[in-house]
Amino acid sequence: MTEPIVVIGVPPEGIGALSPGALSMIRSAATVAAGRRHLAALEGSLGQDAQVIPITADLQSALGHIGEARSRGTVVVVASGDPGFFGIGRLLADRFGPESLEVHPAASSIAAAFGRVGIPWDDAVVASAHGRPLPRALVRVLDARKAAVLTSPENPPEKIGAYLKANGAQYDHVIVISNLGQPDEAIERGTSLEWLAQRSFPRLSVVLLVGDRYTKPPAVTSWPPTDDDRPREFGRHEDDFEHGNGMITKGEVRAVVLGRLALTPGNVLWDVGAGSGSVGIEAALLVPSIEVIAIERNEVGAARIAANARRHGVRVRIAKGEAPEVLEDLPAPDRVVVGGGGLPVLEAVMKRLAPGGRAVATFASLERAVTAADWLGNLVQVSVSRGVRLPDGVFRLSSLDPVFICWGP
Repeated sequence: MTEPIVVIGVPPEGIGALSPGALSMIRSAATVAAGRRHLAALEGSLGQDAQVIPITADLQSALGHIGEARSRGTVVVVASGDPGFFGIGRLLADRFGPESLEVHPAASSIAAAFGRVGIPWDDAVVASAHGRPLPRALVRVLDARKAAVLTSPENPPEKIGAYLKANGAQYDHVIVISNLGQPDEAIERGTSLEWLAQRSFPRLSVVLLVGDRYTKPPAVTSWPPTDDDRPREFGRHEDDFEHGNGMITKGEVRAVVLGRLALTPGNVLWDVGAGSGSVGIEAALLVPSIEVIAIERNEVGAARIAANARRHGVRVRIAKGEAPEVLEDLPAPDRVVVGGGGLPVLEAVMKRLAPGGRAVATFASLERAVTAADWLGNLVQVSVSRGVRLPDGVFRLSSLDPVFICWGP
């Protein structure tokens, strides 16, 4: 019988604060997997023949090595705080099954942070800004009475404050605890999100937010905020967007695509082969808290997308390059629209979809659409005829080219 993977949480104070029992398990393990900081702290403490697996940003590779090492004996994974709380515990359970784990959690950084300032936190909303866009990370923090946010190098405390302030959140007590558990630990207190947004803090901190009075903020705005107050309509006319040679998703087709996307607040949306950017831009107007990434290989097209985004007052991140290669460094999408690149791009996109994600693809060819429908599960043809007024005042119907739309799961 394969031995369980032992997962040991390290308190904020570091390896030295581990219990003798936990240290003994680490020293006797055949394999130890840990981040570079913890491995450096354990140097000289591991068994002479112990295999070491560094846990880096390439988590899937580390998980693969952990699986291979189980045949050699006990594997111990060393992680910060509570591994099941925004930690590696979820990935290990998904990969090997919960029954394969023996977890020894320490206090999480959130529990330690609230403990430092004596505030109970059983009613707090907790969010992590590690490796995810702020609209997605902070969607539940916006209307919480009490919250805690784990910051990151790309999303430091001041950026958290700026986003929350811009989107109408209000807090009376703002506490930043930096370098938690270390000799240079610092606790700074303010009374507003403006105070948080205007200062500079260490990149890795815990931000605690408490409101004396609860006021639900207004609806989330786009980020950065704009004064755009136009109706949130589906299927805007093509004339609302700058485009070249008619290369734009027609409004009626766009309305169906947006409906099939089933967008929710905080989603990451890829618009692959964006062209004019009309789909992603209209999606941002409908659900302003999503992050839209427009993928476009053409420099002229990328400039056109940027101009259309400015015109409509929304934020769109533009990734210039050829799909699927350009997709590798982008955050995993919750929703994807594939309007260019064909079946190879759609296949690559489906491999990157986040759990529970959805892809929508459009085709002019029935043959390609049928293959896509086999992958995604759904297919519809959209045929549109627009009324065109004749000189005598009556209408005739002018047909647009039919489009096949596939979506799923």
